[in-house]
Amino acid sequence: MKLIGKTVWTSLLLVGIAVVQNGGSESEVLRLHVAEAAAKSAPASDYANHPAKDAILHGLQKGYLWKYPDGKFHPEQTVTQSQFVASLVAIRQVSEKESVPALAAGHWAKDIYERAQKAGILANVPVNPNKLLTKEEAALLVFNAWKPFRGEKMKGYTNTGALVTWGWMEPAPKGQAKFREDLPVTRGDAAKILRYLWQDKWQLELGTKWRNEFEQSLKILNGKVIGKVPKGDTQFTIRVSFVTSDDGRRGFLNGESFQVEVNSVKTTFVLSIRNNLDSTDAGIVYYDIPTLKREIKNKQFSL
Repeated sequence: MKLIGKTVWTSLLLVGIAVVQNGGSESEVLRLHVAEAAAKSAPASDYANHPAKDAILHGLQKGYLWKYPDGKFHPEQTVTQSQFVASLVAIRQVSEKESVPALAAGHWAKDIYERAQKAGILANVPVNPNKLLTKEEAALLVFNAWKPFRGEKMKGYTNTGALVTWGWMEPAPKGQAKFREDLPVTRGDAAKILRYLWQDKWQLELGTKWRNEFEQSLKILNGKVIGKVPKGDTQFTIRVSFVTSDDGRRGFLNGESFQVEVNSVKTTFVLSIRNNLDSTDAGIVYYDIPTLKREIKNKQFSL
């Protein structure tokens, strides 16, 4: 509910986008917003059998995707830049703004684009709210949005190639070049990509919570590293690993306490938080001995 509350303005904006793009006046936005909200409870007639159904439902429920004023999602329509940017801003929960000179004062998309600009989402992106996105253009927006979480994209790849390799964008249909950058991104395609982002942010936030919990227990006392691995939950394996002086390993899992002789281990140990459902990481942190200074090494796009 917190996320949905913070993105009501984004829902209103997207309905406005749909109105303007379909020839309506901006004065109709508020009325259509009410109609759009009611339409969310209507049968999913136009995506009930779509391959992206689950991703679309997830986005609608979490508040980073929206239907058109006619109550439909239109999953086969090509996503516009403004729609995709609005979803990224909603997932990132951006509230601060930075000027976007390319949009005049009073422009219907100015608020969302100013938030995107502040978050770095528009880096090297020509501002064009009505533009229909290709895979390469959507992938660039993703890498811009996720740079604070996963770092730079893999070198030697186009944005499309890197995102396909990472697993967050589907390759081109069989018989075509795998990394075709020019293909359009439908709203259904976008829903799948955006679900990966929402889930990744969610798990990284959980990882941060458990890392903080772990660090509250962590200390060096009487020549021993002492701490307790957070219990977490069944979806995540949380492990603290030490490499011993003889190149062996000692590991401790969810909920376990430990006391390890400082002189018996090498100069760092690792806290790892891994999602059991898809093997993605929710946090990888290295700690120095004896300072306990941390270095966060979450898996990067560049690896």
